[in-house]
Amino acid sequence: MSAQTEKIEDWFDIQGLPYFAGDHAEDVEEWLLSWRILGVLVLITALAIGGGFGLGAAVDDGSTGALTGMAIFVVVLGGFAGSFLRMGTMLRWAARRTFGSLGLLIPLLTRALPLLLLAVTFLFINAEVWQVAALMSRTVLWLSVTFFGGFGLLFLLARLPEEVRAVEENVVGERIGEACQGTPAAEAALRLGGHAAPLPRFARVNLVLMMLFSQAIQVLLLAAGLFAFFVAFGALTIPESTIEAWTGQPVSSLPSAIGRSMPVTNDLFQVSVFLAAFSGLYFTVSAVTDENYRRQFFSGLAAQLERAIAVHTVYQALKDERPDDTAIDHHRDA
Repeated sequence: MSAQTEKIEDWFDIQGLPYFAGDHAEDVEEWLLSWRILGVLVLITALAIGGGFGLGAAVDDGSTGALTGMAIFVVVLGGFAGSFLRMGTMLRWAARRTFGSLGLLIPLLTRALPLLLLAVTFLFINAEVWQVAALMSRTVLWLSVTFFGGFGLLFLLARLPEEVRAVEENVVGERIGEACQGTPAAEAALRLGGHAAPLPRFARVNLVLMMLFSQAIQVLLLAAGLFAFFVAFGALTIPESTIEAWTGQPVSSLPSAIGRSMPVTNDLFQVSVFLAAFSGLYFTVSAVTDENYRRQFFSGLAAQLERAIAVHTVYQALKDERPDDTAIDHHRDA
């Protein structure tokens, strides 16, 4: 392997693209298609069921046990995915990109927030919403938040592959060299024309996961901001007597981890969490269906995807390169 391909592989890793280089993607694919992954899933599931059942029996609350089991499953599976599957690399890249370009996030949010705030503020002062969200158990509340997050995740997984295919079709001819500028593949790209090399299955999955993590972090930031807005707005404008009239129950305090009551009622906390999670789902759907939102959200990511696809094309050509450059000619004629 040449020094240039090693530099490109290092670049892939920094850019959150562990499935673009080396043998790691092949190892992961072989592992996932074997019986070993089934054994891991069975083990994690057994651990989650055992932990959830044990805690549920200890506190005599089946719903708490179920929620605990779900949390154990997600945490352990996430740890496995982040280490062996190297999804942590993709998540770190998405976090750096999001927090490094907050200025680009603000215009997107300013387009989404006005209509979103109008909709959810109307719900926030609706008695029926308080009767539902404020009176549900804490376990049911977190299950509802999980449902909103899971539905948004499934929606993104159904739509994001289309964006990857659309970008892949545009990386042709001179665009390959242009997209490689500023990367370790820039010099070699000048010799390369034609179409981009077809992406392996896991490389395409890598791009989808990058977009998924980037969108998820943005949604979490939005939801956290809206949660703070609802708490502040409710504390300032909705007295406890109104809350009691809406819910038909006395207002309960929100205990903290140190045993003292927080200056926010439990009812306000639960309604704020519920509506913030719902708003996150609304924003997720809008960001990939509304043309204005899509243009702003994917404009920056499209350039990242083009660069990754172009560098991958050069990387594959360099790996297959012969002294007479037949591999480069092969990619040019493809």
